[in-house]
Parts: sequence; C-alpha cells; structure tokens
Amino acid sequence: MVDIDPTEYEIAELGPKIKDVDDADELRAMLELEEGGEDRVPVKTLIEDRIEKVEDEGDGEVDPETVDLASLTVADVANMVRDVDDADVLRDLLEREKAGEDRKTAKSQIESRIESVEGTEEAAGEVEYVPPEEKYPDLDHPTNDKQWVEGTVGAEYRDMWVYCETQAGDLVDVSREMLGKARELMDTYNAEYDEDERVVAVLVGADASDHVEDVIAYGADLVLYHEDDRLERFRHQPYTEIFCDMARAGGDLAAEGREDVDWKDYHEPRYTVFPATNNGRDLSALVQGELDSGLASDCSGLYIENAMISNPAKVGTAGDKKEFERVLHMKRPDFSGFEYSTILCIDKPNRDFHPQGASVIPGSFEIPDPDYEREAEVVDYEMELDEDWFQVEVEEFDRLSGGVDLTGNDVVVAVGRGIGDDPTRGIELALDLVDAFDEADLGLSRGVITSSYSFDGHVEQYVTEERQIGESGQEVEPDVYIAAGISGAIQHKVGCDESDTIIAINTDPDADIRDFSDYLIEGDLFEVLPRLTEAVEAGGLGAVVGEVSDD
Repeated sequence: MVDIDPTEYEIAELGPKIKDVDDADELRAMLELEEGGEDRVPVKTLIEDRIEKVEDEGDGEVDPETVDLASLTVADVANMVRDVDDADVLRDLLEREKAGEDRKTAKSQIESRIESVEGTEEAAGEVEYVPPEEKYPDLDHPTNDKQWVEGTVGAEYRDMWVYCETQAGDLVDVSREMLGKARELMDTYNAEYDEDERVVAVLVGADASDHVEDVIAYGADLVLYHEDDRLERFRHQPYTEIFCDMARAGGDLAAEGREDVDWKDYHEPRYTVFPATNNGRDLSALVQGELDSGLASDCSGLYIENAMISNPAKVGTAGDKKEFERVLHMKRPDFSGFEYSTILCIDKPNRDFHPQGASVIPGSFEIPDPDYEREAEVVDYEMELDEDWFQVEVEEFDRLSGGVDLTGNDVVVAVGRGIGDDPTRGIELALDLVDAFDEADLGLSRGVITSSYSFDGHVEQYVTEERQIGESGQEVEPDVYIAAGISGAIQHKVGCDESDTIIAINTDPDADIRDFSDYLIEGDLFEVLPRLTEAVEAGGLGAVVGEVSDD
C-alpha cells in the first residue's frame, strides 16, 4: 500500500505532495496505480521525474553501459536514457532490450532518445526565415503594422492572468473556478521552476471594484480593475482595449512614451485564461488576436509541463528536436467528438507566441473554498477610453429573469438523436419520467438542438439551447443522470461525467456512452422510458434497472 494514491488527485494537487516522497519503490508503486487507473501522461511524468530525482540523490547511480535492463521498469529506462548523449551507447541499449525483455514502450523510449541525439534522417540545416511581407509580397498583412509582432522575440513573460467575468452585478461561477485552478497551477509551477509568479485577476465593468475582495479570496495575488459606468454591459472594443492595455503596461518593450508601472516589469503575460461563455469566447479571441498569439477555445483541462518538439518551423532546424519549457497544455474535446486533443502554443525562432491563451468551459473545475484572510495587491487601472468605442448607445434593454438551470436537480433526464423516429413522442416520454421524480428536469444533447426535427407546439418550448448538456452547454452533477438515445461523444461526456449514477438507454450495446455509464439498458427508448416511469412511480427504479441489465 502507498500513502498517496495518485488516481485520487489532480496533477496540481499531487505535485506538492509527491515532493515529500523519498522512497523510489513507493513512487514506482504509485506509478503502477496511475498506469492501472487513469493513465494520465502528465501525472506519470511527474512521478517518473520524482523517481529520477530520488535515485540521483542515492549512492547507486545506474551505468547505462552495464545495467541489466531486465531489472529496470519502462519508467526506469525512460529516466535513464534522458541523460545519455552517446548514440552508440543508446544503440547498444536498444539491441540488449530487443534481445531481452523486448518491451515495445522501452524500445520506443530508447529510439526517441537516439532520434533526439542524432536528429532524424531528414536533411539537416537551418530553416530559412522569410518575413511575411517578402514571402507574400502581393498580399496585405495588417499584423505587420503592429509593433508588437516585431517586439515579441525573446521578451520576458510572467504570471497567469484570469479574466473574471461578471453578469448582472455578480461574479459568475466559472470565474471562481478559473481562479482556483490558476492558483493550483501557479503554486505547482512556482515549486517546480523555483519561481514566484502570480495569479492576476482582471475585472472590467461598471461595478468592477465590488468584486475585488472575492477574487482575492479565490486565489488572486494581484487584482487589476477598471471601472466606468459606460461598461455596465459587455462591449467588444472597450473591453478588448482595456485588457490589452493592461497586458502591455510597463515592461522593457512597452510602447514608446508609456510610463513604467510598479506592479509589472515584464512585457506581456505568460498565460491568459478566459471563461468560455458567450462574452468570454468573444473577448478571448479578440484579446489573443490583438496580442498576436493563439487561443485554445472551450478547454476542460489545463496543466503546465515541458514539451519536446521536432517541428522544424518551431525548432528552426530540420531533423532536430528541442524541449520547450513551461508550456501550458490545454486539453479540449477534438472535432471528432470521441477523443481529447491537447493544444500547445509554441514559439518560433523568429516569433514568440505569448500569452499562451485558453478559454475554459464552465463547470470544468471545482470552485475552491474562499479564503477572505488572503491579501493581494490591488491596482485601480487608469486609462482614457476613446469616445469612438461607444458610438452605439443602448438606450433600453430587458434582462431575462429566468432561464433553465439544470445544475441543482437530483435527477436529469436527457434525450438525444434516438428520438428521431418520433421526436415529439420522445420528448413527451422524457417529460413523463421527469414528472415522476421530485427534483428533476429535462436535458438535451447537441444533436437534438442542431437537428431539423419537427416538434409539436406543446413540446417545442422545451427544445431550447439552454437545455443543452455538454461542452458548449451546461455541466451537471445530479445523483442520477438518465441518457436516452445519446451516443456518448466526448463533448457530451464533459457535461455529465461527474454524475453519481449514469443510466444509459441505447439500442447499440457498444455505443461510446457505455464506457462512462454505470448501467446500460440495451433497448429502444420509446419502450424503456415508459417502464422506468412506471417503476419510479411505484418506487422500484432500482429493481427495474437490475432486471433489464447487469452490465
């Protein structure tokens, strides 16, 4: 048994804990638990790095020329070859591994190191850099007019900036989530890289100062706020201009004539994080575009780690590899809908891509407990707002008082494209089941929202985007989640994965939703939903589920 089970922790929580473990055997046991559980690459790397540090501090350093490979785990092999720069020694290790254990992963680690030491078989040589205006003389390149493009080569970047959105005078929950996650990330970052970088909260609005105390309590080290009555409602240009002005304030490469500031001595933020809300999606794209960097949108996971890159456009030399440090890994469901992709924002030899930016799906991270005893630096950021940014004046508007919030229900009944044979009847059956519970509501998959189904008027009112569950909708954590006719794409999994019990109804026993459901009922929702409704009304839902499926 081990004292720390890595499968119970996020990487940000595990980092500080694992630094106190000095027993290599215990660390290997932790590695086995992770490999047999979630098998997360960054977590395994963290544990492997700790094993390497512990063993380096010991007396018996492994000699790669004489070591018995059969006595080493794959992780041991990977750690050992990282420090071997002799290609002949590496080839000898590879031949001995092939003749012995012949482990595919171990061979891959050795081969990767050989490639890193020698380069690939591609023709070596510097990749020629041609400025855009010379490479494409017939095209218009508006970004060439921005001094920031030419100025961001080898500049200094620090801190993680979090845009904290407010709506109707309240700090939205995703802002609290992001602050908590940023706090975890930067605490681990500072410990790993021996730095003292900060979480910077950015507040913009007519009541921005009202939220300063809250953002400090949720993890900010520095709060920048700009308050103006004209900013009561989100506006694209002024909000973008304010954030970018803050990001460029001070620093060695500040605009000519700009005064230095005492709260920032670097060029631009290292990382920026925005909420993936309607307004947050707009602002994140505008800000990152203005700062001439990239954006990973709709992310559900973030971690900071080094990355080995071989792309010649990033490395600068064909057939070579380079390790980039302190890279924000931004995890999001990919366009196939069935896998996660990790987005990296990597510099080029003649071009820096900072800040590394992401927008975060609401509900992706837990809201931390606030600490109102925390202290932080607070800056009332002053700047002149151009009247041209307010040419359109909103004289009157209504604010919706209702909406659909599925997050507080004990039960959520969600339907997907399986209702296609009779869409109206499918919604009716789902609503019948909803009514059978005390605290329940109806959810929908994106497939229903984007379909061309025709619904009768009495159910059409329920088919609205605000009921969508998933990456671009709501994330729910009910006691019971019933998914009827939903295939289980990654985007939908994001929205319901934290439910206590997931019951899936599908005609396909191999549907992807099986992988993250507690029960799979193989059958047609038009037949199964009425039976579930009867069972709930009779107080016997558990018995029916057990009768229909033991899987």
